[in-house]
Amino acid sequence: MATIVVFGGTGYTGGNVVREAASRGHQVISVSRSEPKEPVEGVRYEFGSVDVIAPRVIPGADAVVAALSPRGDMVGRLVDVYVELARLSAEAGARYLQVGGFSSLRPAPDQPRFVEGEIPEEYRDEALEGEATRVMLAENAPEELDWVFVSPAGAYGVWAPGERTGTYRVGDDVALFDAEGGSNISGGDFALAIVDEIDTPVHHREHISVAY
Repeated sequence: MATIVVFGGTGYTGGNVVREAASRGHQVISVSRSEPKEPVEGVRYEFGSVDVIAPRVIPGADAVVAALSPRGDMVGRLVDVYVELARLSAEAGARYLQVGGFSSLRPAPDQPRFVEGEIPEEYRDEALEGEATRVMLAENAPEELDWVFVSPAGAYGVWAPGERTGTYRVGDDVALFDAEGGSNISGGDFALAIVDEIDTPVHHREHISVAY
């Protein structure tokens, strides 16, 4: 049984990770600004500022999942917050899994990332901030930190929840597509992939993608 701290644990991604990890008997600590609509039995919920809570809950953790969004009071702050979570995780000897976006992936090997091209205006700022968090890890993560940056498929989110199938594919920083050209993953299966990576570490200091 591992102790897993999930930042953004009542959000879409974080909530699914909390449920998946708790279902396996892990000790789960959820950190968020708001209470969950349906608390998961056995999960410890911490509410408030991540800056205040992080130094209290990361020491002693086996894994930290960072699933915050650059929205609300996090706009413009996500890189700085993740720098601190990465530092605390390194000091604690915890694996650090940071959730990013599809736009940080490449359409093909050695091609520019999607975020470097045309992004719809309503998504551009969030995509750029998410990409900045990837750059932070790739270029400035503590040397001793065992990190993984995880990008979901293109069709992923509360607007496309899908069903948990128990299957998924893992790729590198090139986007995965199915035979019809779609890029999809359900919230349940994305969480499954993240908790599988915690339970059985395969990737280290890498950017990976998860899709069907």
